Amino acid sequence: MTDQTVHEPARRATKAVRKPAVKRASNAPNYRFEAELFAAGSLTVIGCDEVGRGALAGPVAVGMVVVDAEVGRWPRGLRDSKLLAEAVREELAPRCIRWVRHHAVGLASAQEIDAYGIMACLGMAGARAFRALQQAGAPLDGTIILDGNHDYLSKALPQRMPVVPRIKADRSCASVAAASVIAKVHRDRIMIEQDAVFPGYAWRSNKGYSSSEHFEALNRLGPSELHRLSWLHAERHQPALTLDGLEVDPPPANTPVHGVAAGGAAGATA
Repeated sequence: MTDQTVHEPARRATKAVRKPAVKRASNAPNYRFEAELFAAGSLTVIGCDEVGRGALAGPVAVGMVVVDAEVGRWPRGLRDSKLLAEAVREELAPRCIRWVRHHAVGLASAQEIDAYGIMACLGMAGARAFRALQQAGAPLDGTIILDGNHDYLSKALPQRMPVVPRIKADRSCASVAAASVIAKVHRDRIMIEQDAVFPGYAWRSNKGYSSSEHFEALNRLGPSELHRLSWLHAERHQPALTLDGLEVDPPPANTPVHGVAAGGAAGATA
């Protein structure tokens, strides 16, 4: 199969969506872009989104879901996870898992973020989610829709796949919104568990992100093992963090995989 054959469904579908579109008042996602990829020849679509990118503590997580043309209607109330209350996300996550064919969440730790930079770690976490899908036997013969305008994924994947970055895909594509919800709930649960291990930082409420309680605890307790040490100084002195580490080599092959979770349509995130 030639590179042109591999990438043609994504190329044709991407070209198709450049037509002027009617502005939507709602933030509800739909299945139009996925349907265009199926019509252009993709057998499956992998929706992909990250969570925890801007946190001061805890891992960054990349969620992936595999869907096909037969999955049916997406869960009612599905939205980008950032637009949903925590209780709503918790209720939606198992419904998203039942809706998709396969799902996985890959993580990169705070120590890895310090060592390699956030962009490299997004690729690591995405590659770990992808490998979990491979191990689960998911059909990976389609196109990846990646939320955002930068492709951090292609160079990190263990096999060549067409990747289509799409700005605000978590608000327009149901598959990406589902990946967002599943990854967000998975990471939030990790931070809630770690709140008991490292008490005092209010992770149960802030999930490792910036908050007055979090900064007060840092001043009082200092950083924990889950803090991104390279980010703390920058967060206090720079309005926006630079996205470094894009060209850093991945960690050695024996680097442990942190918190990879995967499952099929009826599976639960571990």
